[in-house]
Amino acid sequence: MSGEIHLLIVDDDARIRGLLQKFLIRHGFCVTAARDAAHARRLLAGLEFDMIVLDVMMPGEDGISLTQDLRKTISTPIMLLTAKGETEDRIKGLEAGADDYLSKPFEPKELLLRINAVLRRMPQIEPEEVGPKFLHLGKFRYDTERGELWEGEEVVRLTGTESQLMKIFVSDPGEPFTRAQLVERLGRDGGQAQERAVDVQITRLRRKIEDDPRQPRYLQTVRGAGYMLTPE
Repeated sequence: MSGEIHLLIVDDDARIRGLLQKFLIRHGFCVTAARDAAHARRLLAGLEFDMIVLDVMMPGEDGISLTQDLRKTISTPIMLLTAKGETEDRIKGLEAGADDYLSKPFEPKELLLRINAVLRRMPQIEPEEVGPKFLHLGKFRYDTERGELWEGEEVVRLTGTESQLMKIFVSDPGEPFTRAQLVERLGRDGGQAQERAVDVQITRLRRKIEDDPRQPRYLQTVRGAGYMLTPE
């Protein structure tokens, strides 16, 4: 999975930065480290990364605020490192646009597994099945071959997780997927925490494809069954 993949590690703790950088380089990644949000912004202005691993608690601008701002311009996968037990940080991070989170302290091997899982979830260009090229969702259309959501002549920016969710729903439109099924298809460990994380991702996706996210027309909740995409 690693190959020529370039990771950006952002953490104000020099010891953690150094340990993670050495560990991930040993496992075949190209790794650049930043000491804070300002440093990360300077690196992002000149380099493209395949994934960002970002500490939430940093002096100055925190990881959640940085994630929210980056999502205005880039869809690079972002994993947040959160304090153990800080559920609120995890939910805020997912709402801001993060693709996954990992609680500190953690084993470096777990971070490696999570990074590879997120990268595997990134949408592929080639279609998996032959079907209609476009699905229409009101003023939006979804290109099933390219995995792109369009509003008129503009591409709607989706995060990696949002893209993967669309791909899952489009694979079987009109059929409900349970939260547990979505967690499994996203390649995540099971459990209530991950199912709640899926709810957050669904809410974010609805904001992008629904005229009124509180009264969804296309990405519907099916009572007792989960979520279902109903294109026109």
